[in-house]
Amino acid sequence: MIERIIVTPFQKFVKIESFSGILLFGATVIAMVWANSGFSDSYQALWSYNVGFDTENFELNKPLILWVNDGLMAIFFFLIGLEIKRELAIGELNSLKKAAFPLVAAIGGVVFPLGLFLFLNQSPETVNGWGIPMATDIAFTLAILKILGNRVPLSLKIFLTAFAIVDDLVAVLVIAIFYSSGIDWLMIGYAMIPLAILFFLSYRGFYLKYLSIAFAVVVWFLFLKSGIHPTIAGVLMAFTIPIGQKINIRDFTENLTYIAQGLRKTERDGLPILSKEQYQYMDDLEDLTEKFNSPLQRLENGLHGWVAYFIMPIFALANAGVVFSADMQLDVSLVMNIAIALFLGKGIGVTLMAFLGVKLKLAALPDGMNFRQVAGVAVLAGVGFTMSIFVANLAFTGNAMLIDSSKVGIILGSVVSGVVGYLILRWNGKGKDIKT
Repeated sequence: MIERIIVTPFQKFVKIESFSGILLFGATVIAMVWANSGFSDSYQALWSYNVGFDTENFELNKPLILWVNDGLMAIFFFLIGLEIKRELAIGELNSLKKAAFPLVAAIGGVVFPLGLFLFLNQSPETVNGWGIPMATDIAFTLAILKILGNRVPLSLKIFLTAFAIVDDLVAVLVIAIFYSSGIDWLMIGYAMIPLAILFFLSYRGFYLKYLSIAFAVVVWFLFLKSGIHPTIAGVLMAFTIPIGQKINIRDFTENLTYIAQGLRKTERDGLPILSKEQYQYMDDLEDLTEKFNSPLQRLENGLHGWVAYFIMPIFALANAGVVFSADMQLDVSLVMNIAIALFLGKGIGVTLMAFLGVKLKLAALPDGMNFRQVAGVAVLAGVGFTMSIFVANLAFTGNAMLIDSSKVGIILGSVVSGVVGYLILRWNGKGKDIKT
């Protein structure tokens, strides 16, 4: 029973992410077909359409694609921030022993693709794309693992999720530090005021939903105007959400028993509405549930479906529509550098660092896993779709040719990584462990 309680939430997470990967793939195909069909003008017109409002003293008017990339993706980054905070507090990264294996693997998965890209790159114009091959798309990779079924153990999926979250943390820092320019520090200073208030309330164990939503809008807008990408506001807001419960399970169950007994005593047949006493008990139950729920966990669970089933597919639909034509201009070197950095950089980096971590006794190989499976997941980590496209838009802002070239490289590298990683894991089956 205990094992089921522990495993089921993660299995639910895997199921959501797996189906999200299928939706991402479908949205990507639709975007590419739409952008290269006879209706391509409507595709470009849709995402270029300006949405917003202007007044004499205030302006917030952006193309629809920027509302997706700056607005909806802030919610995506908010969810990533919640996941990072949870993992650091109580998850696979909350102790050195548990974090060691995915952490050393993630270091390899960041450093090697970055280094390989810079080694292959020969043009100063494209050097800013070094951050593109660093992150792993957890939705696509878990979707591929889902197809493999029982050929991969649950521990392998947990390992993939843990090091992908470390990848995301690094990507967030890279975006904040290296892909933000012309920073208005006064705006950042203003943004720190509501953030400081929320951090203080979180420290004291208070969570006020509507105040947090109002402050989130203010912080997002101030970051938008500051020069730091507004999605970083989503991550910072996530860290203001308390993780703890206001009451423990003993007090919860005692109060729940009291409410249940009270409802039984006031039971009456034939009436379609609650009595005054029953209504009071239901109010008490709602208040009790609110206190017992972790605000972070409730938000994470509530947002996961929206992000997986709506925001990420919309992002893919808006950004994957690369127009292919006989006269299209692509930087072939950039395409190949990104594809190679994703495929070889991730595959070699994750595998080698994981192997060295175990050999040097810095980390231990989790039970039920072998290094052929680690190698397969390492290659799968080269599927960097969502975050990679996001970074590409920031790296080459205003240069359509380089953005399109980056997207082609990302799609090529992700497809090769996905297919080869799948084949490695399929051939491995449930093979014997490689001795370390």
